[in-house]
Amino acid sequence: MTEDLQTKISNLECWRSKVEIEPLGGGMTNVNFKVTDNGKQYVVRIGNDDPVHLISRSNELASNKAAFKAGVSPELVYHEAGIMVVRFIEGKVFQEADVRDEVNLLRIIELLKRFHNQIPKHFRGIPVMFWVFQVLRHYQALLKEGNSRHRDRLPELNEIANSLEKEVGKINIVFGHNDLLAANFIDDGEKIWLIDFDYAGFNSPLFDLSNLASNNELSDDQEVSMLESYYGSSSSLHQW
Repeated sequence: MTEDLQTKISNLECWRSKVEIEPLGGGMTNVNFKVTDNGKQYVVRIGNDDPVHLISRSNELASNKAAFKAGVSPELVYHEAGIMVVRFIEGKVFQEADVRDEVNLLRIIELLKRFHNQIPKHFRGIPVMFWVFQVLRHYQALLKEGNSRHRDRLPELNEIANSLEKEVGKINIVFGHNDLLAANFIDDGEKIWLIDFDYAGFNSPLFDLSNLASNNELSDDQEVSMLESYYGSSSSLHQW
């Protein structure tokens, strides 16, 4: 941690005493610190808008506020440009094996159902749509403009993506997290919390479910169980 960054965190207006700052791991599009202030612990997230990866910090901020109101994420206590301060959750940060645990997986599905359906009731801000096929078109344009060594494959890959998009058909729209890595789940022993809303936005629930399955290497049987738990029956398995 640089001296400038330490000074910046120490001088935030929300603190009530001299703070202790400890770097936290993770964070591909931001940097995170655990801060102790007056006996209480917080996480400071520092990151700017990232046009390359389509990340809007104002959307992340609105999503974080809504997630707290929905009871699925810790409270945001302070923010300013490029900085958010949320309450620290003492608990186990999940790894992929934890997500694959039968009991945990059922708990996660209940959490996702609440997240998907409750966030729109609390979200205040410009609504963002996360449509993976548009994201792919964006990355394709960047690769082409950057003269990527993969540019000769882009027409073929674009054709595959367009074909898949046509097969999507009718979808339900919910508010998706869209980045369900294991480390974005924290178990405090009583409930599982969901964090990190860099890519949050309206989407099909199937994107989060497929994201959860692929990121955490669920087995075929676990995928079926996941869908049955989410939809309440096997009637929607044809969507998979």
